Amino acid sequence: MPPILSAQGVSKRFGAVPLFQNINFTVSGGDRIGLIGPNGAGKSTLLAVLAGEQEPDSGEIAVRKRARIGCVKQESTFAPGLSVRDVLESALTRAGVAESDHEGRLRETAGRTGFPDLAAEAATLSGGWRKRLAIAEAIVSHPDVLLLDEPTNHLDLAGIEWLEELLNQSDFACVMVSHDRYFLENVATEIVELSRVYAEGLLRVKGTYSKFLEGRAAYLDAQSRLQDSLRNRVGIELEWLRRGPKARATKAKARIDNAHGLIAQLKDVESRSQTATAGIEFAATDRKTKRLVELENVSLSFGEKKIVEDLSFLVTNGMRVGLVGPNGSGKTTVLRLLTGELAPTSGLISQAASLRIVYFSQMRDLPEGVTLRRALAPDSDSVVYQGRVVHVASYAGKFLFTSEQLNQPVDRLSGGERARVLIARLMLEPADLLLLDEPTNDLDIATLEILEDSLLEYSGALVLVTHDRFMLDRVSTVVLGLDGRGHAQSFADYTQWERWMGEQESANRISAQPEVKPQSETKSQAEAPHPAKKKLSYLEAREFATIEDRIEEAELQLAATRSKVEDPAIARDAAALTRTLAELERAKAAVDTLVERWTELTEQVG
Repeated sequence: MPPILSAQGVSKRFGAVPLFQNINFTVSGGDRIGLIGPNGAGKSTLLAVLAGEQEPDSGEIAVRKRARIGCVKQESTFAPGLSVRDVLESALTRAGVAESDHEGRLRETAGRTGFPDLAAEAATLSGGWRKRLAIAEAIVSHPDVLLLDEPTNHLDLAGIEWLEELLNQSDFACVMVSHDRYFLENVATEIVELSRVYAEGLLRVKGTYSKFLEGRAAYLDAQSRLQDSLRNRVGIELEWLRRGPKARATKAKARIDNAHGLIAQLKDVESRSQTATAGIEFAATDRKTKRLVELENVSLSFGEKKIVEDLSFLVTNGMRVGLVGPNGSGKTTVLRLLTGELAPTSGLISQAASLRIVYFSQMRDLPEGVTLRRALAPDSDSVVYQGRVVHVASYAGKFLFTSEQLNQPVDRLSGGERARVLIARLMLEPADLLLLDEPTNDLDIATLEILEDSLLEYSGALVLVTHDRFMLDRVSTVVLGLDGRGHAQSFADYTQWERWMGEQESANRISAQPEVKPQSETKSQAEAPHPAKKKLSYLEAREFATIEDRIEEAELQLAATRSKVEDPAIARDAAALTRTLAELERAKAAVDTLVERWTELTEQVG
């Protein structure tokens, strides 16, 4: 069967700058393709071209007859006044789905995406639920291919895991632009990296993200050996050319042409192999104080909403805290408590004297209408970086900005470029305590790895809010977890917090069940008719119909993960073993949760 979607020889440029040239890209049934690449490589533009929203400068896009393409953009916005039902109904109408099928599709999609209330106003939903609605809008028409641009942005950790399960259980093909390495590892069946480093403009490797890293390393190693070989051959030919061969002879002319061809080939390989990386290095102060911020029995509420209750926590010098919790649980609010911007409802917050706090806000606030030059150096053409005066052009170059961009307004920069500007500004301020609120959004994987290395080398204290599980596992030494109901607790790692959240939800479900009164021994009560069993709701019935198959799949996954842990190759690789053990814990928790839910539903249906 032909591919569902095919791009042949596609090129796209903005002005004089080519994003990609002569790209060949196909999507077939069952593909789950992770699309990665450096900021500015054109990933979002390629998705727009594949979706038919932009025309390529050259090349052809072919779509299989009657195939449906769904698309989820980075930002999910909806017109005021529209309900969730309105958004989904409109999507079904645009797709030409018969009106008689609408209600069934709506209920099915609501069940898959977890929407409890179709009457809720779409524009007033939180960022995470707007993202879910955008995904529901794309899948309600049963697309053949789903294109997702940074789908994990705005989703909390539970939402990311929900999306992983949704994509793994769906039969449509999908292309996902993402920098979330665990998400790619758990969902993608092949990875495509869009980059000028590759002769074809991209590198495509079948398998998980880990397999892709192996394939990329092999490709770059082969490129390096090709480069060395070309240098040797060009050196020989240049020496021959210096002796002044006579071009009139046929053989001499052919060799001269070949020499110039080798020189051009070497130049091309060298230009592709020269990649720049951002220079990120946070500066700590020389503070020797051990205790930086101490929270004693701190509570904070907004009306009836409890953010934290009786929280006691100490931030010490050198500590790296991962702050986690569901969307709306108050992670940013806790950061504002640490800065002193908010006062607690009760309890005491103590800060070390003259504490220097640097705060990276997820709002990405930059001065409106100013140029990159003035965003980095407001008063002159130089900055003071690590005690040295550095010209703003050189400093901007550390973050991959060209001198031509210095006079460009910052509001015209991409999301990843704006993030780099904010990090560059933060690095000019030495800090005792670094507070980072979602710093990973829009950063490419190469920059994420550099950011992680910098945070590991930073000697001050750090509190990090991120949905990037890979970064959490790699950087944090302790996890402070919120449950969204005011409870907070510290854990050794993210996996422990996830298990605790599962236990909390189970306990809440049990406490929400009506109290069972002891059976009376009186004859009248004994003869009283038993109340009817509560019927399952539509969504619960759908869940019950498939839960045994899901338990079987989860147990197979658990067995497969146990086998991976016993693999000697993984046991010798510390990083791979850490990832696999975390995967094993998640697989165990998944089986336990499903079995517990199966028990609840079984008791309910009698």
